[in-house]
Amino acid sequence: MTKAATPAQTAALIVKTDRAFRPLVRLVGPPPRRRAAPSDQRFAALVRSITFQLLATNAANTIHQRVVAACGGEVTVERVIGVGPDPLRSAGLSNAKARAMVELAEGVAGDRVSLTRHGRMSDREVIEDVSSIRGIGPWTAQMYLMFTLARQDVWPAGDYGVRSGWTIVHGMDEIVSEEDLRIAGEGFPGVRSALAWYCWRAADLAKQSR
Repeated sequence: MTKAATPAQTAALIVKTDRAFRPLVRLVGPPPRRRAAPSDQRFAALVRSITFQLLATNAANTIHQRVVAACGGEVTVERVIGVGPDPLRSAGLSNAKARAMVELAEGVAGDRVSLTRHGRMSDREVIEDVSSIRGIGPWTAQMYLMFTLARQDVWPAGDYGVRSGWTIVHGMDEIVSEEDLRIAGEGFPGVRSALAWYCWRAADLAKQSR
């Protein structure tokens, strides 16, 4: 699957590879078309991903709003450095997350983390770059690749929502393991970001039907 593939073509390939997705694709349609964010928005997007690590969506949104407020309404490298970790912790962040945000800001300011060059780097290079900051792990890097850089072949097999959605789509009695899901994803090269989106939609629809 090339980068020029349309969302409809992507959906068709997923269904062709695994027919268990056919009812879901018919219900929700093709995946969203994403565009890479400008380089000046990448820092704020990474900060948001750090906030959302291991938190439920509603709680994460509330804390992130407080983080934005602590930064004077705009999350920038300069403002995070100026604010420092204590006000970020007061916004509801853990010590580790507050430190990660400040270290990320310092890394970007010192050009140790190359946000402006991420668009020209491979997925693996981007993950290595952002994960050089203590407190930024694979999940945060994967969300950044998917939602900020619009990369099409990211497979967050460790994400609980993706695991849940895959389990629901396939009618499994027990939630699929991260390792089994990682292996299953190997059958969908080039479209795994969209595949993850479908898994999230399956999990969301299941919650709504309860």
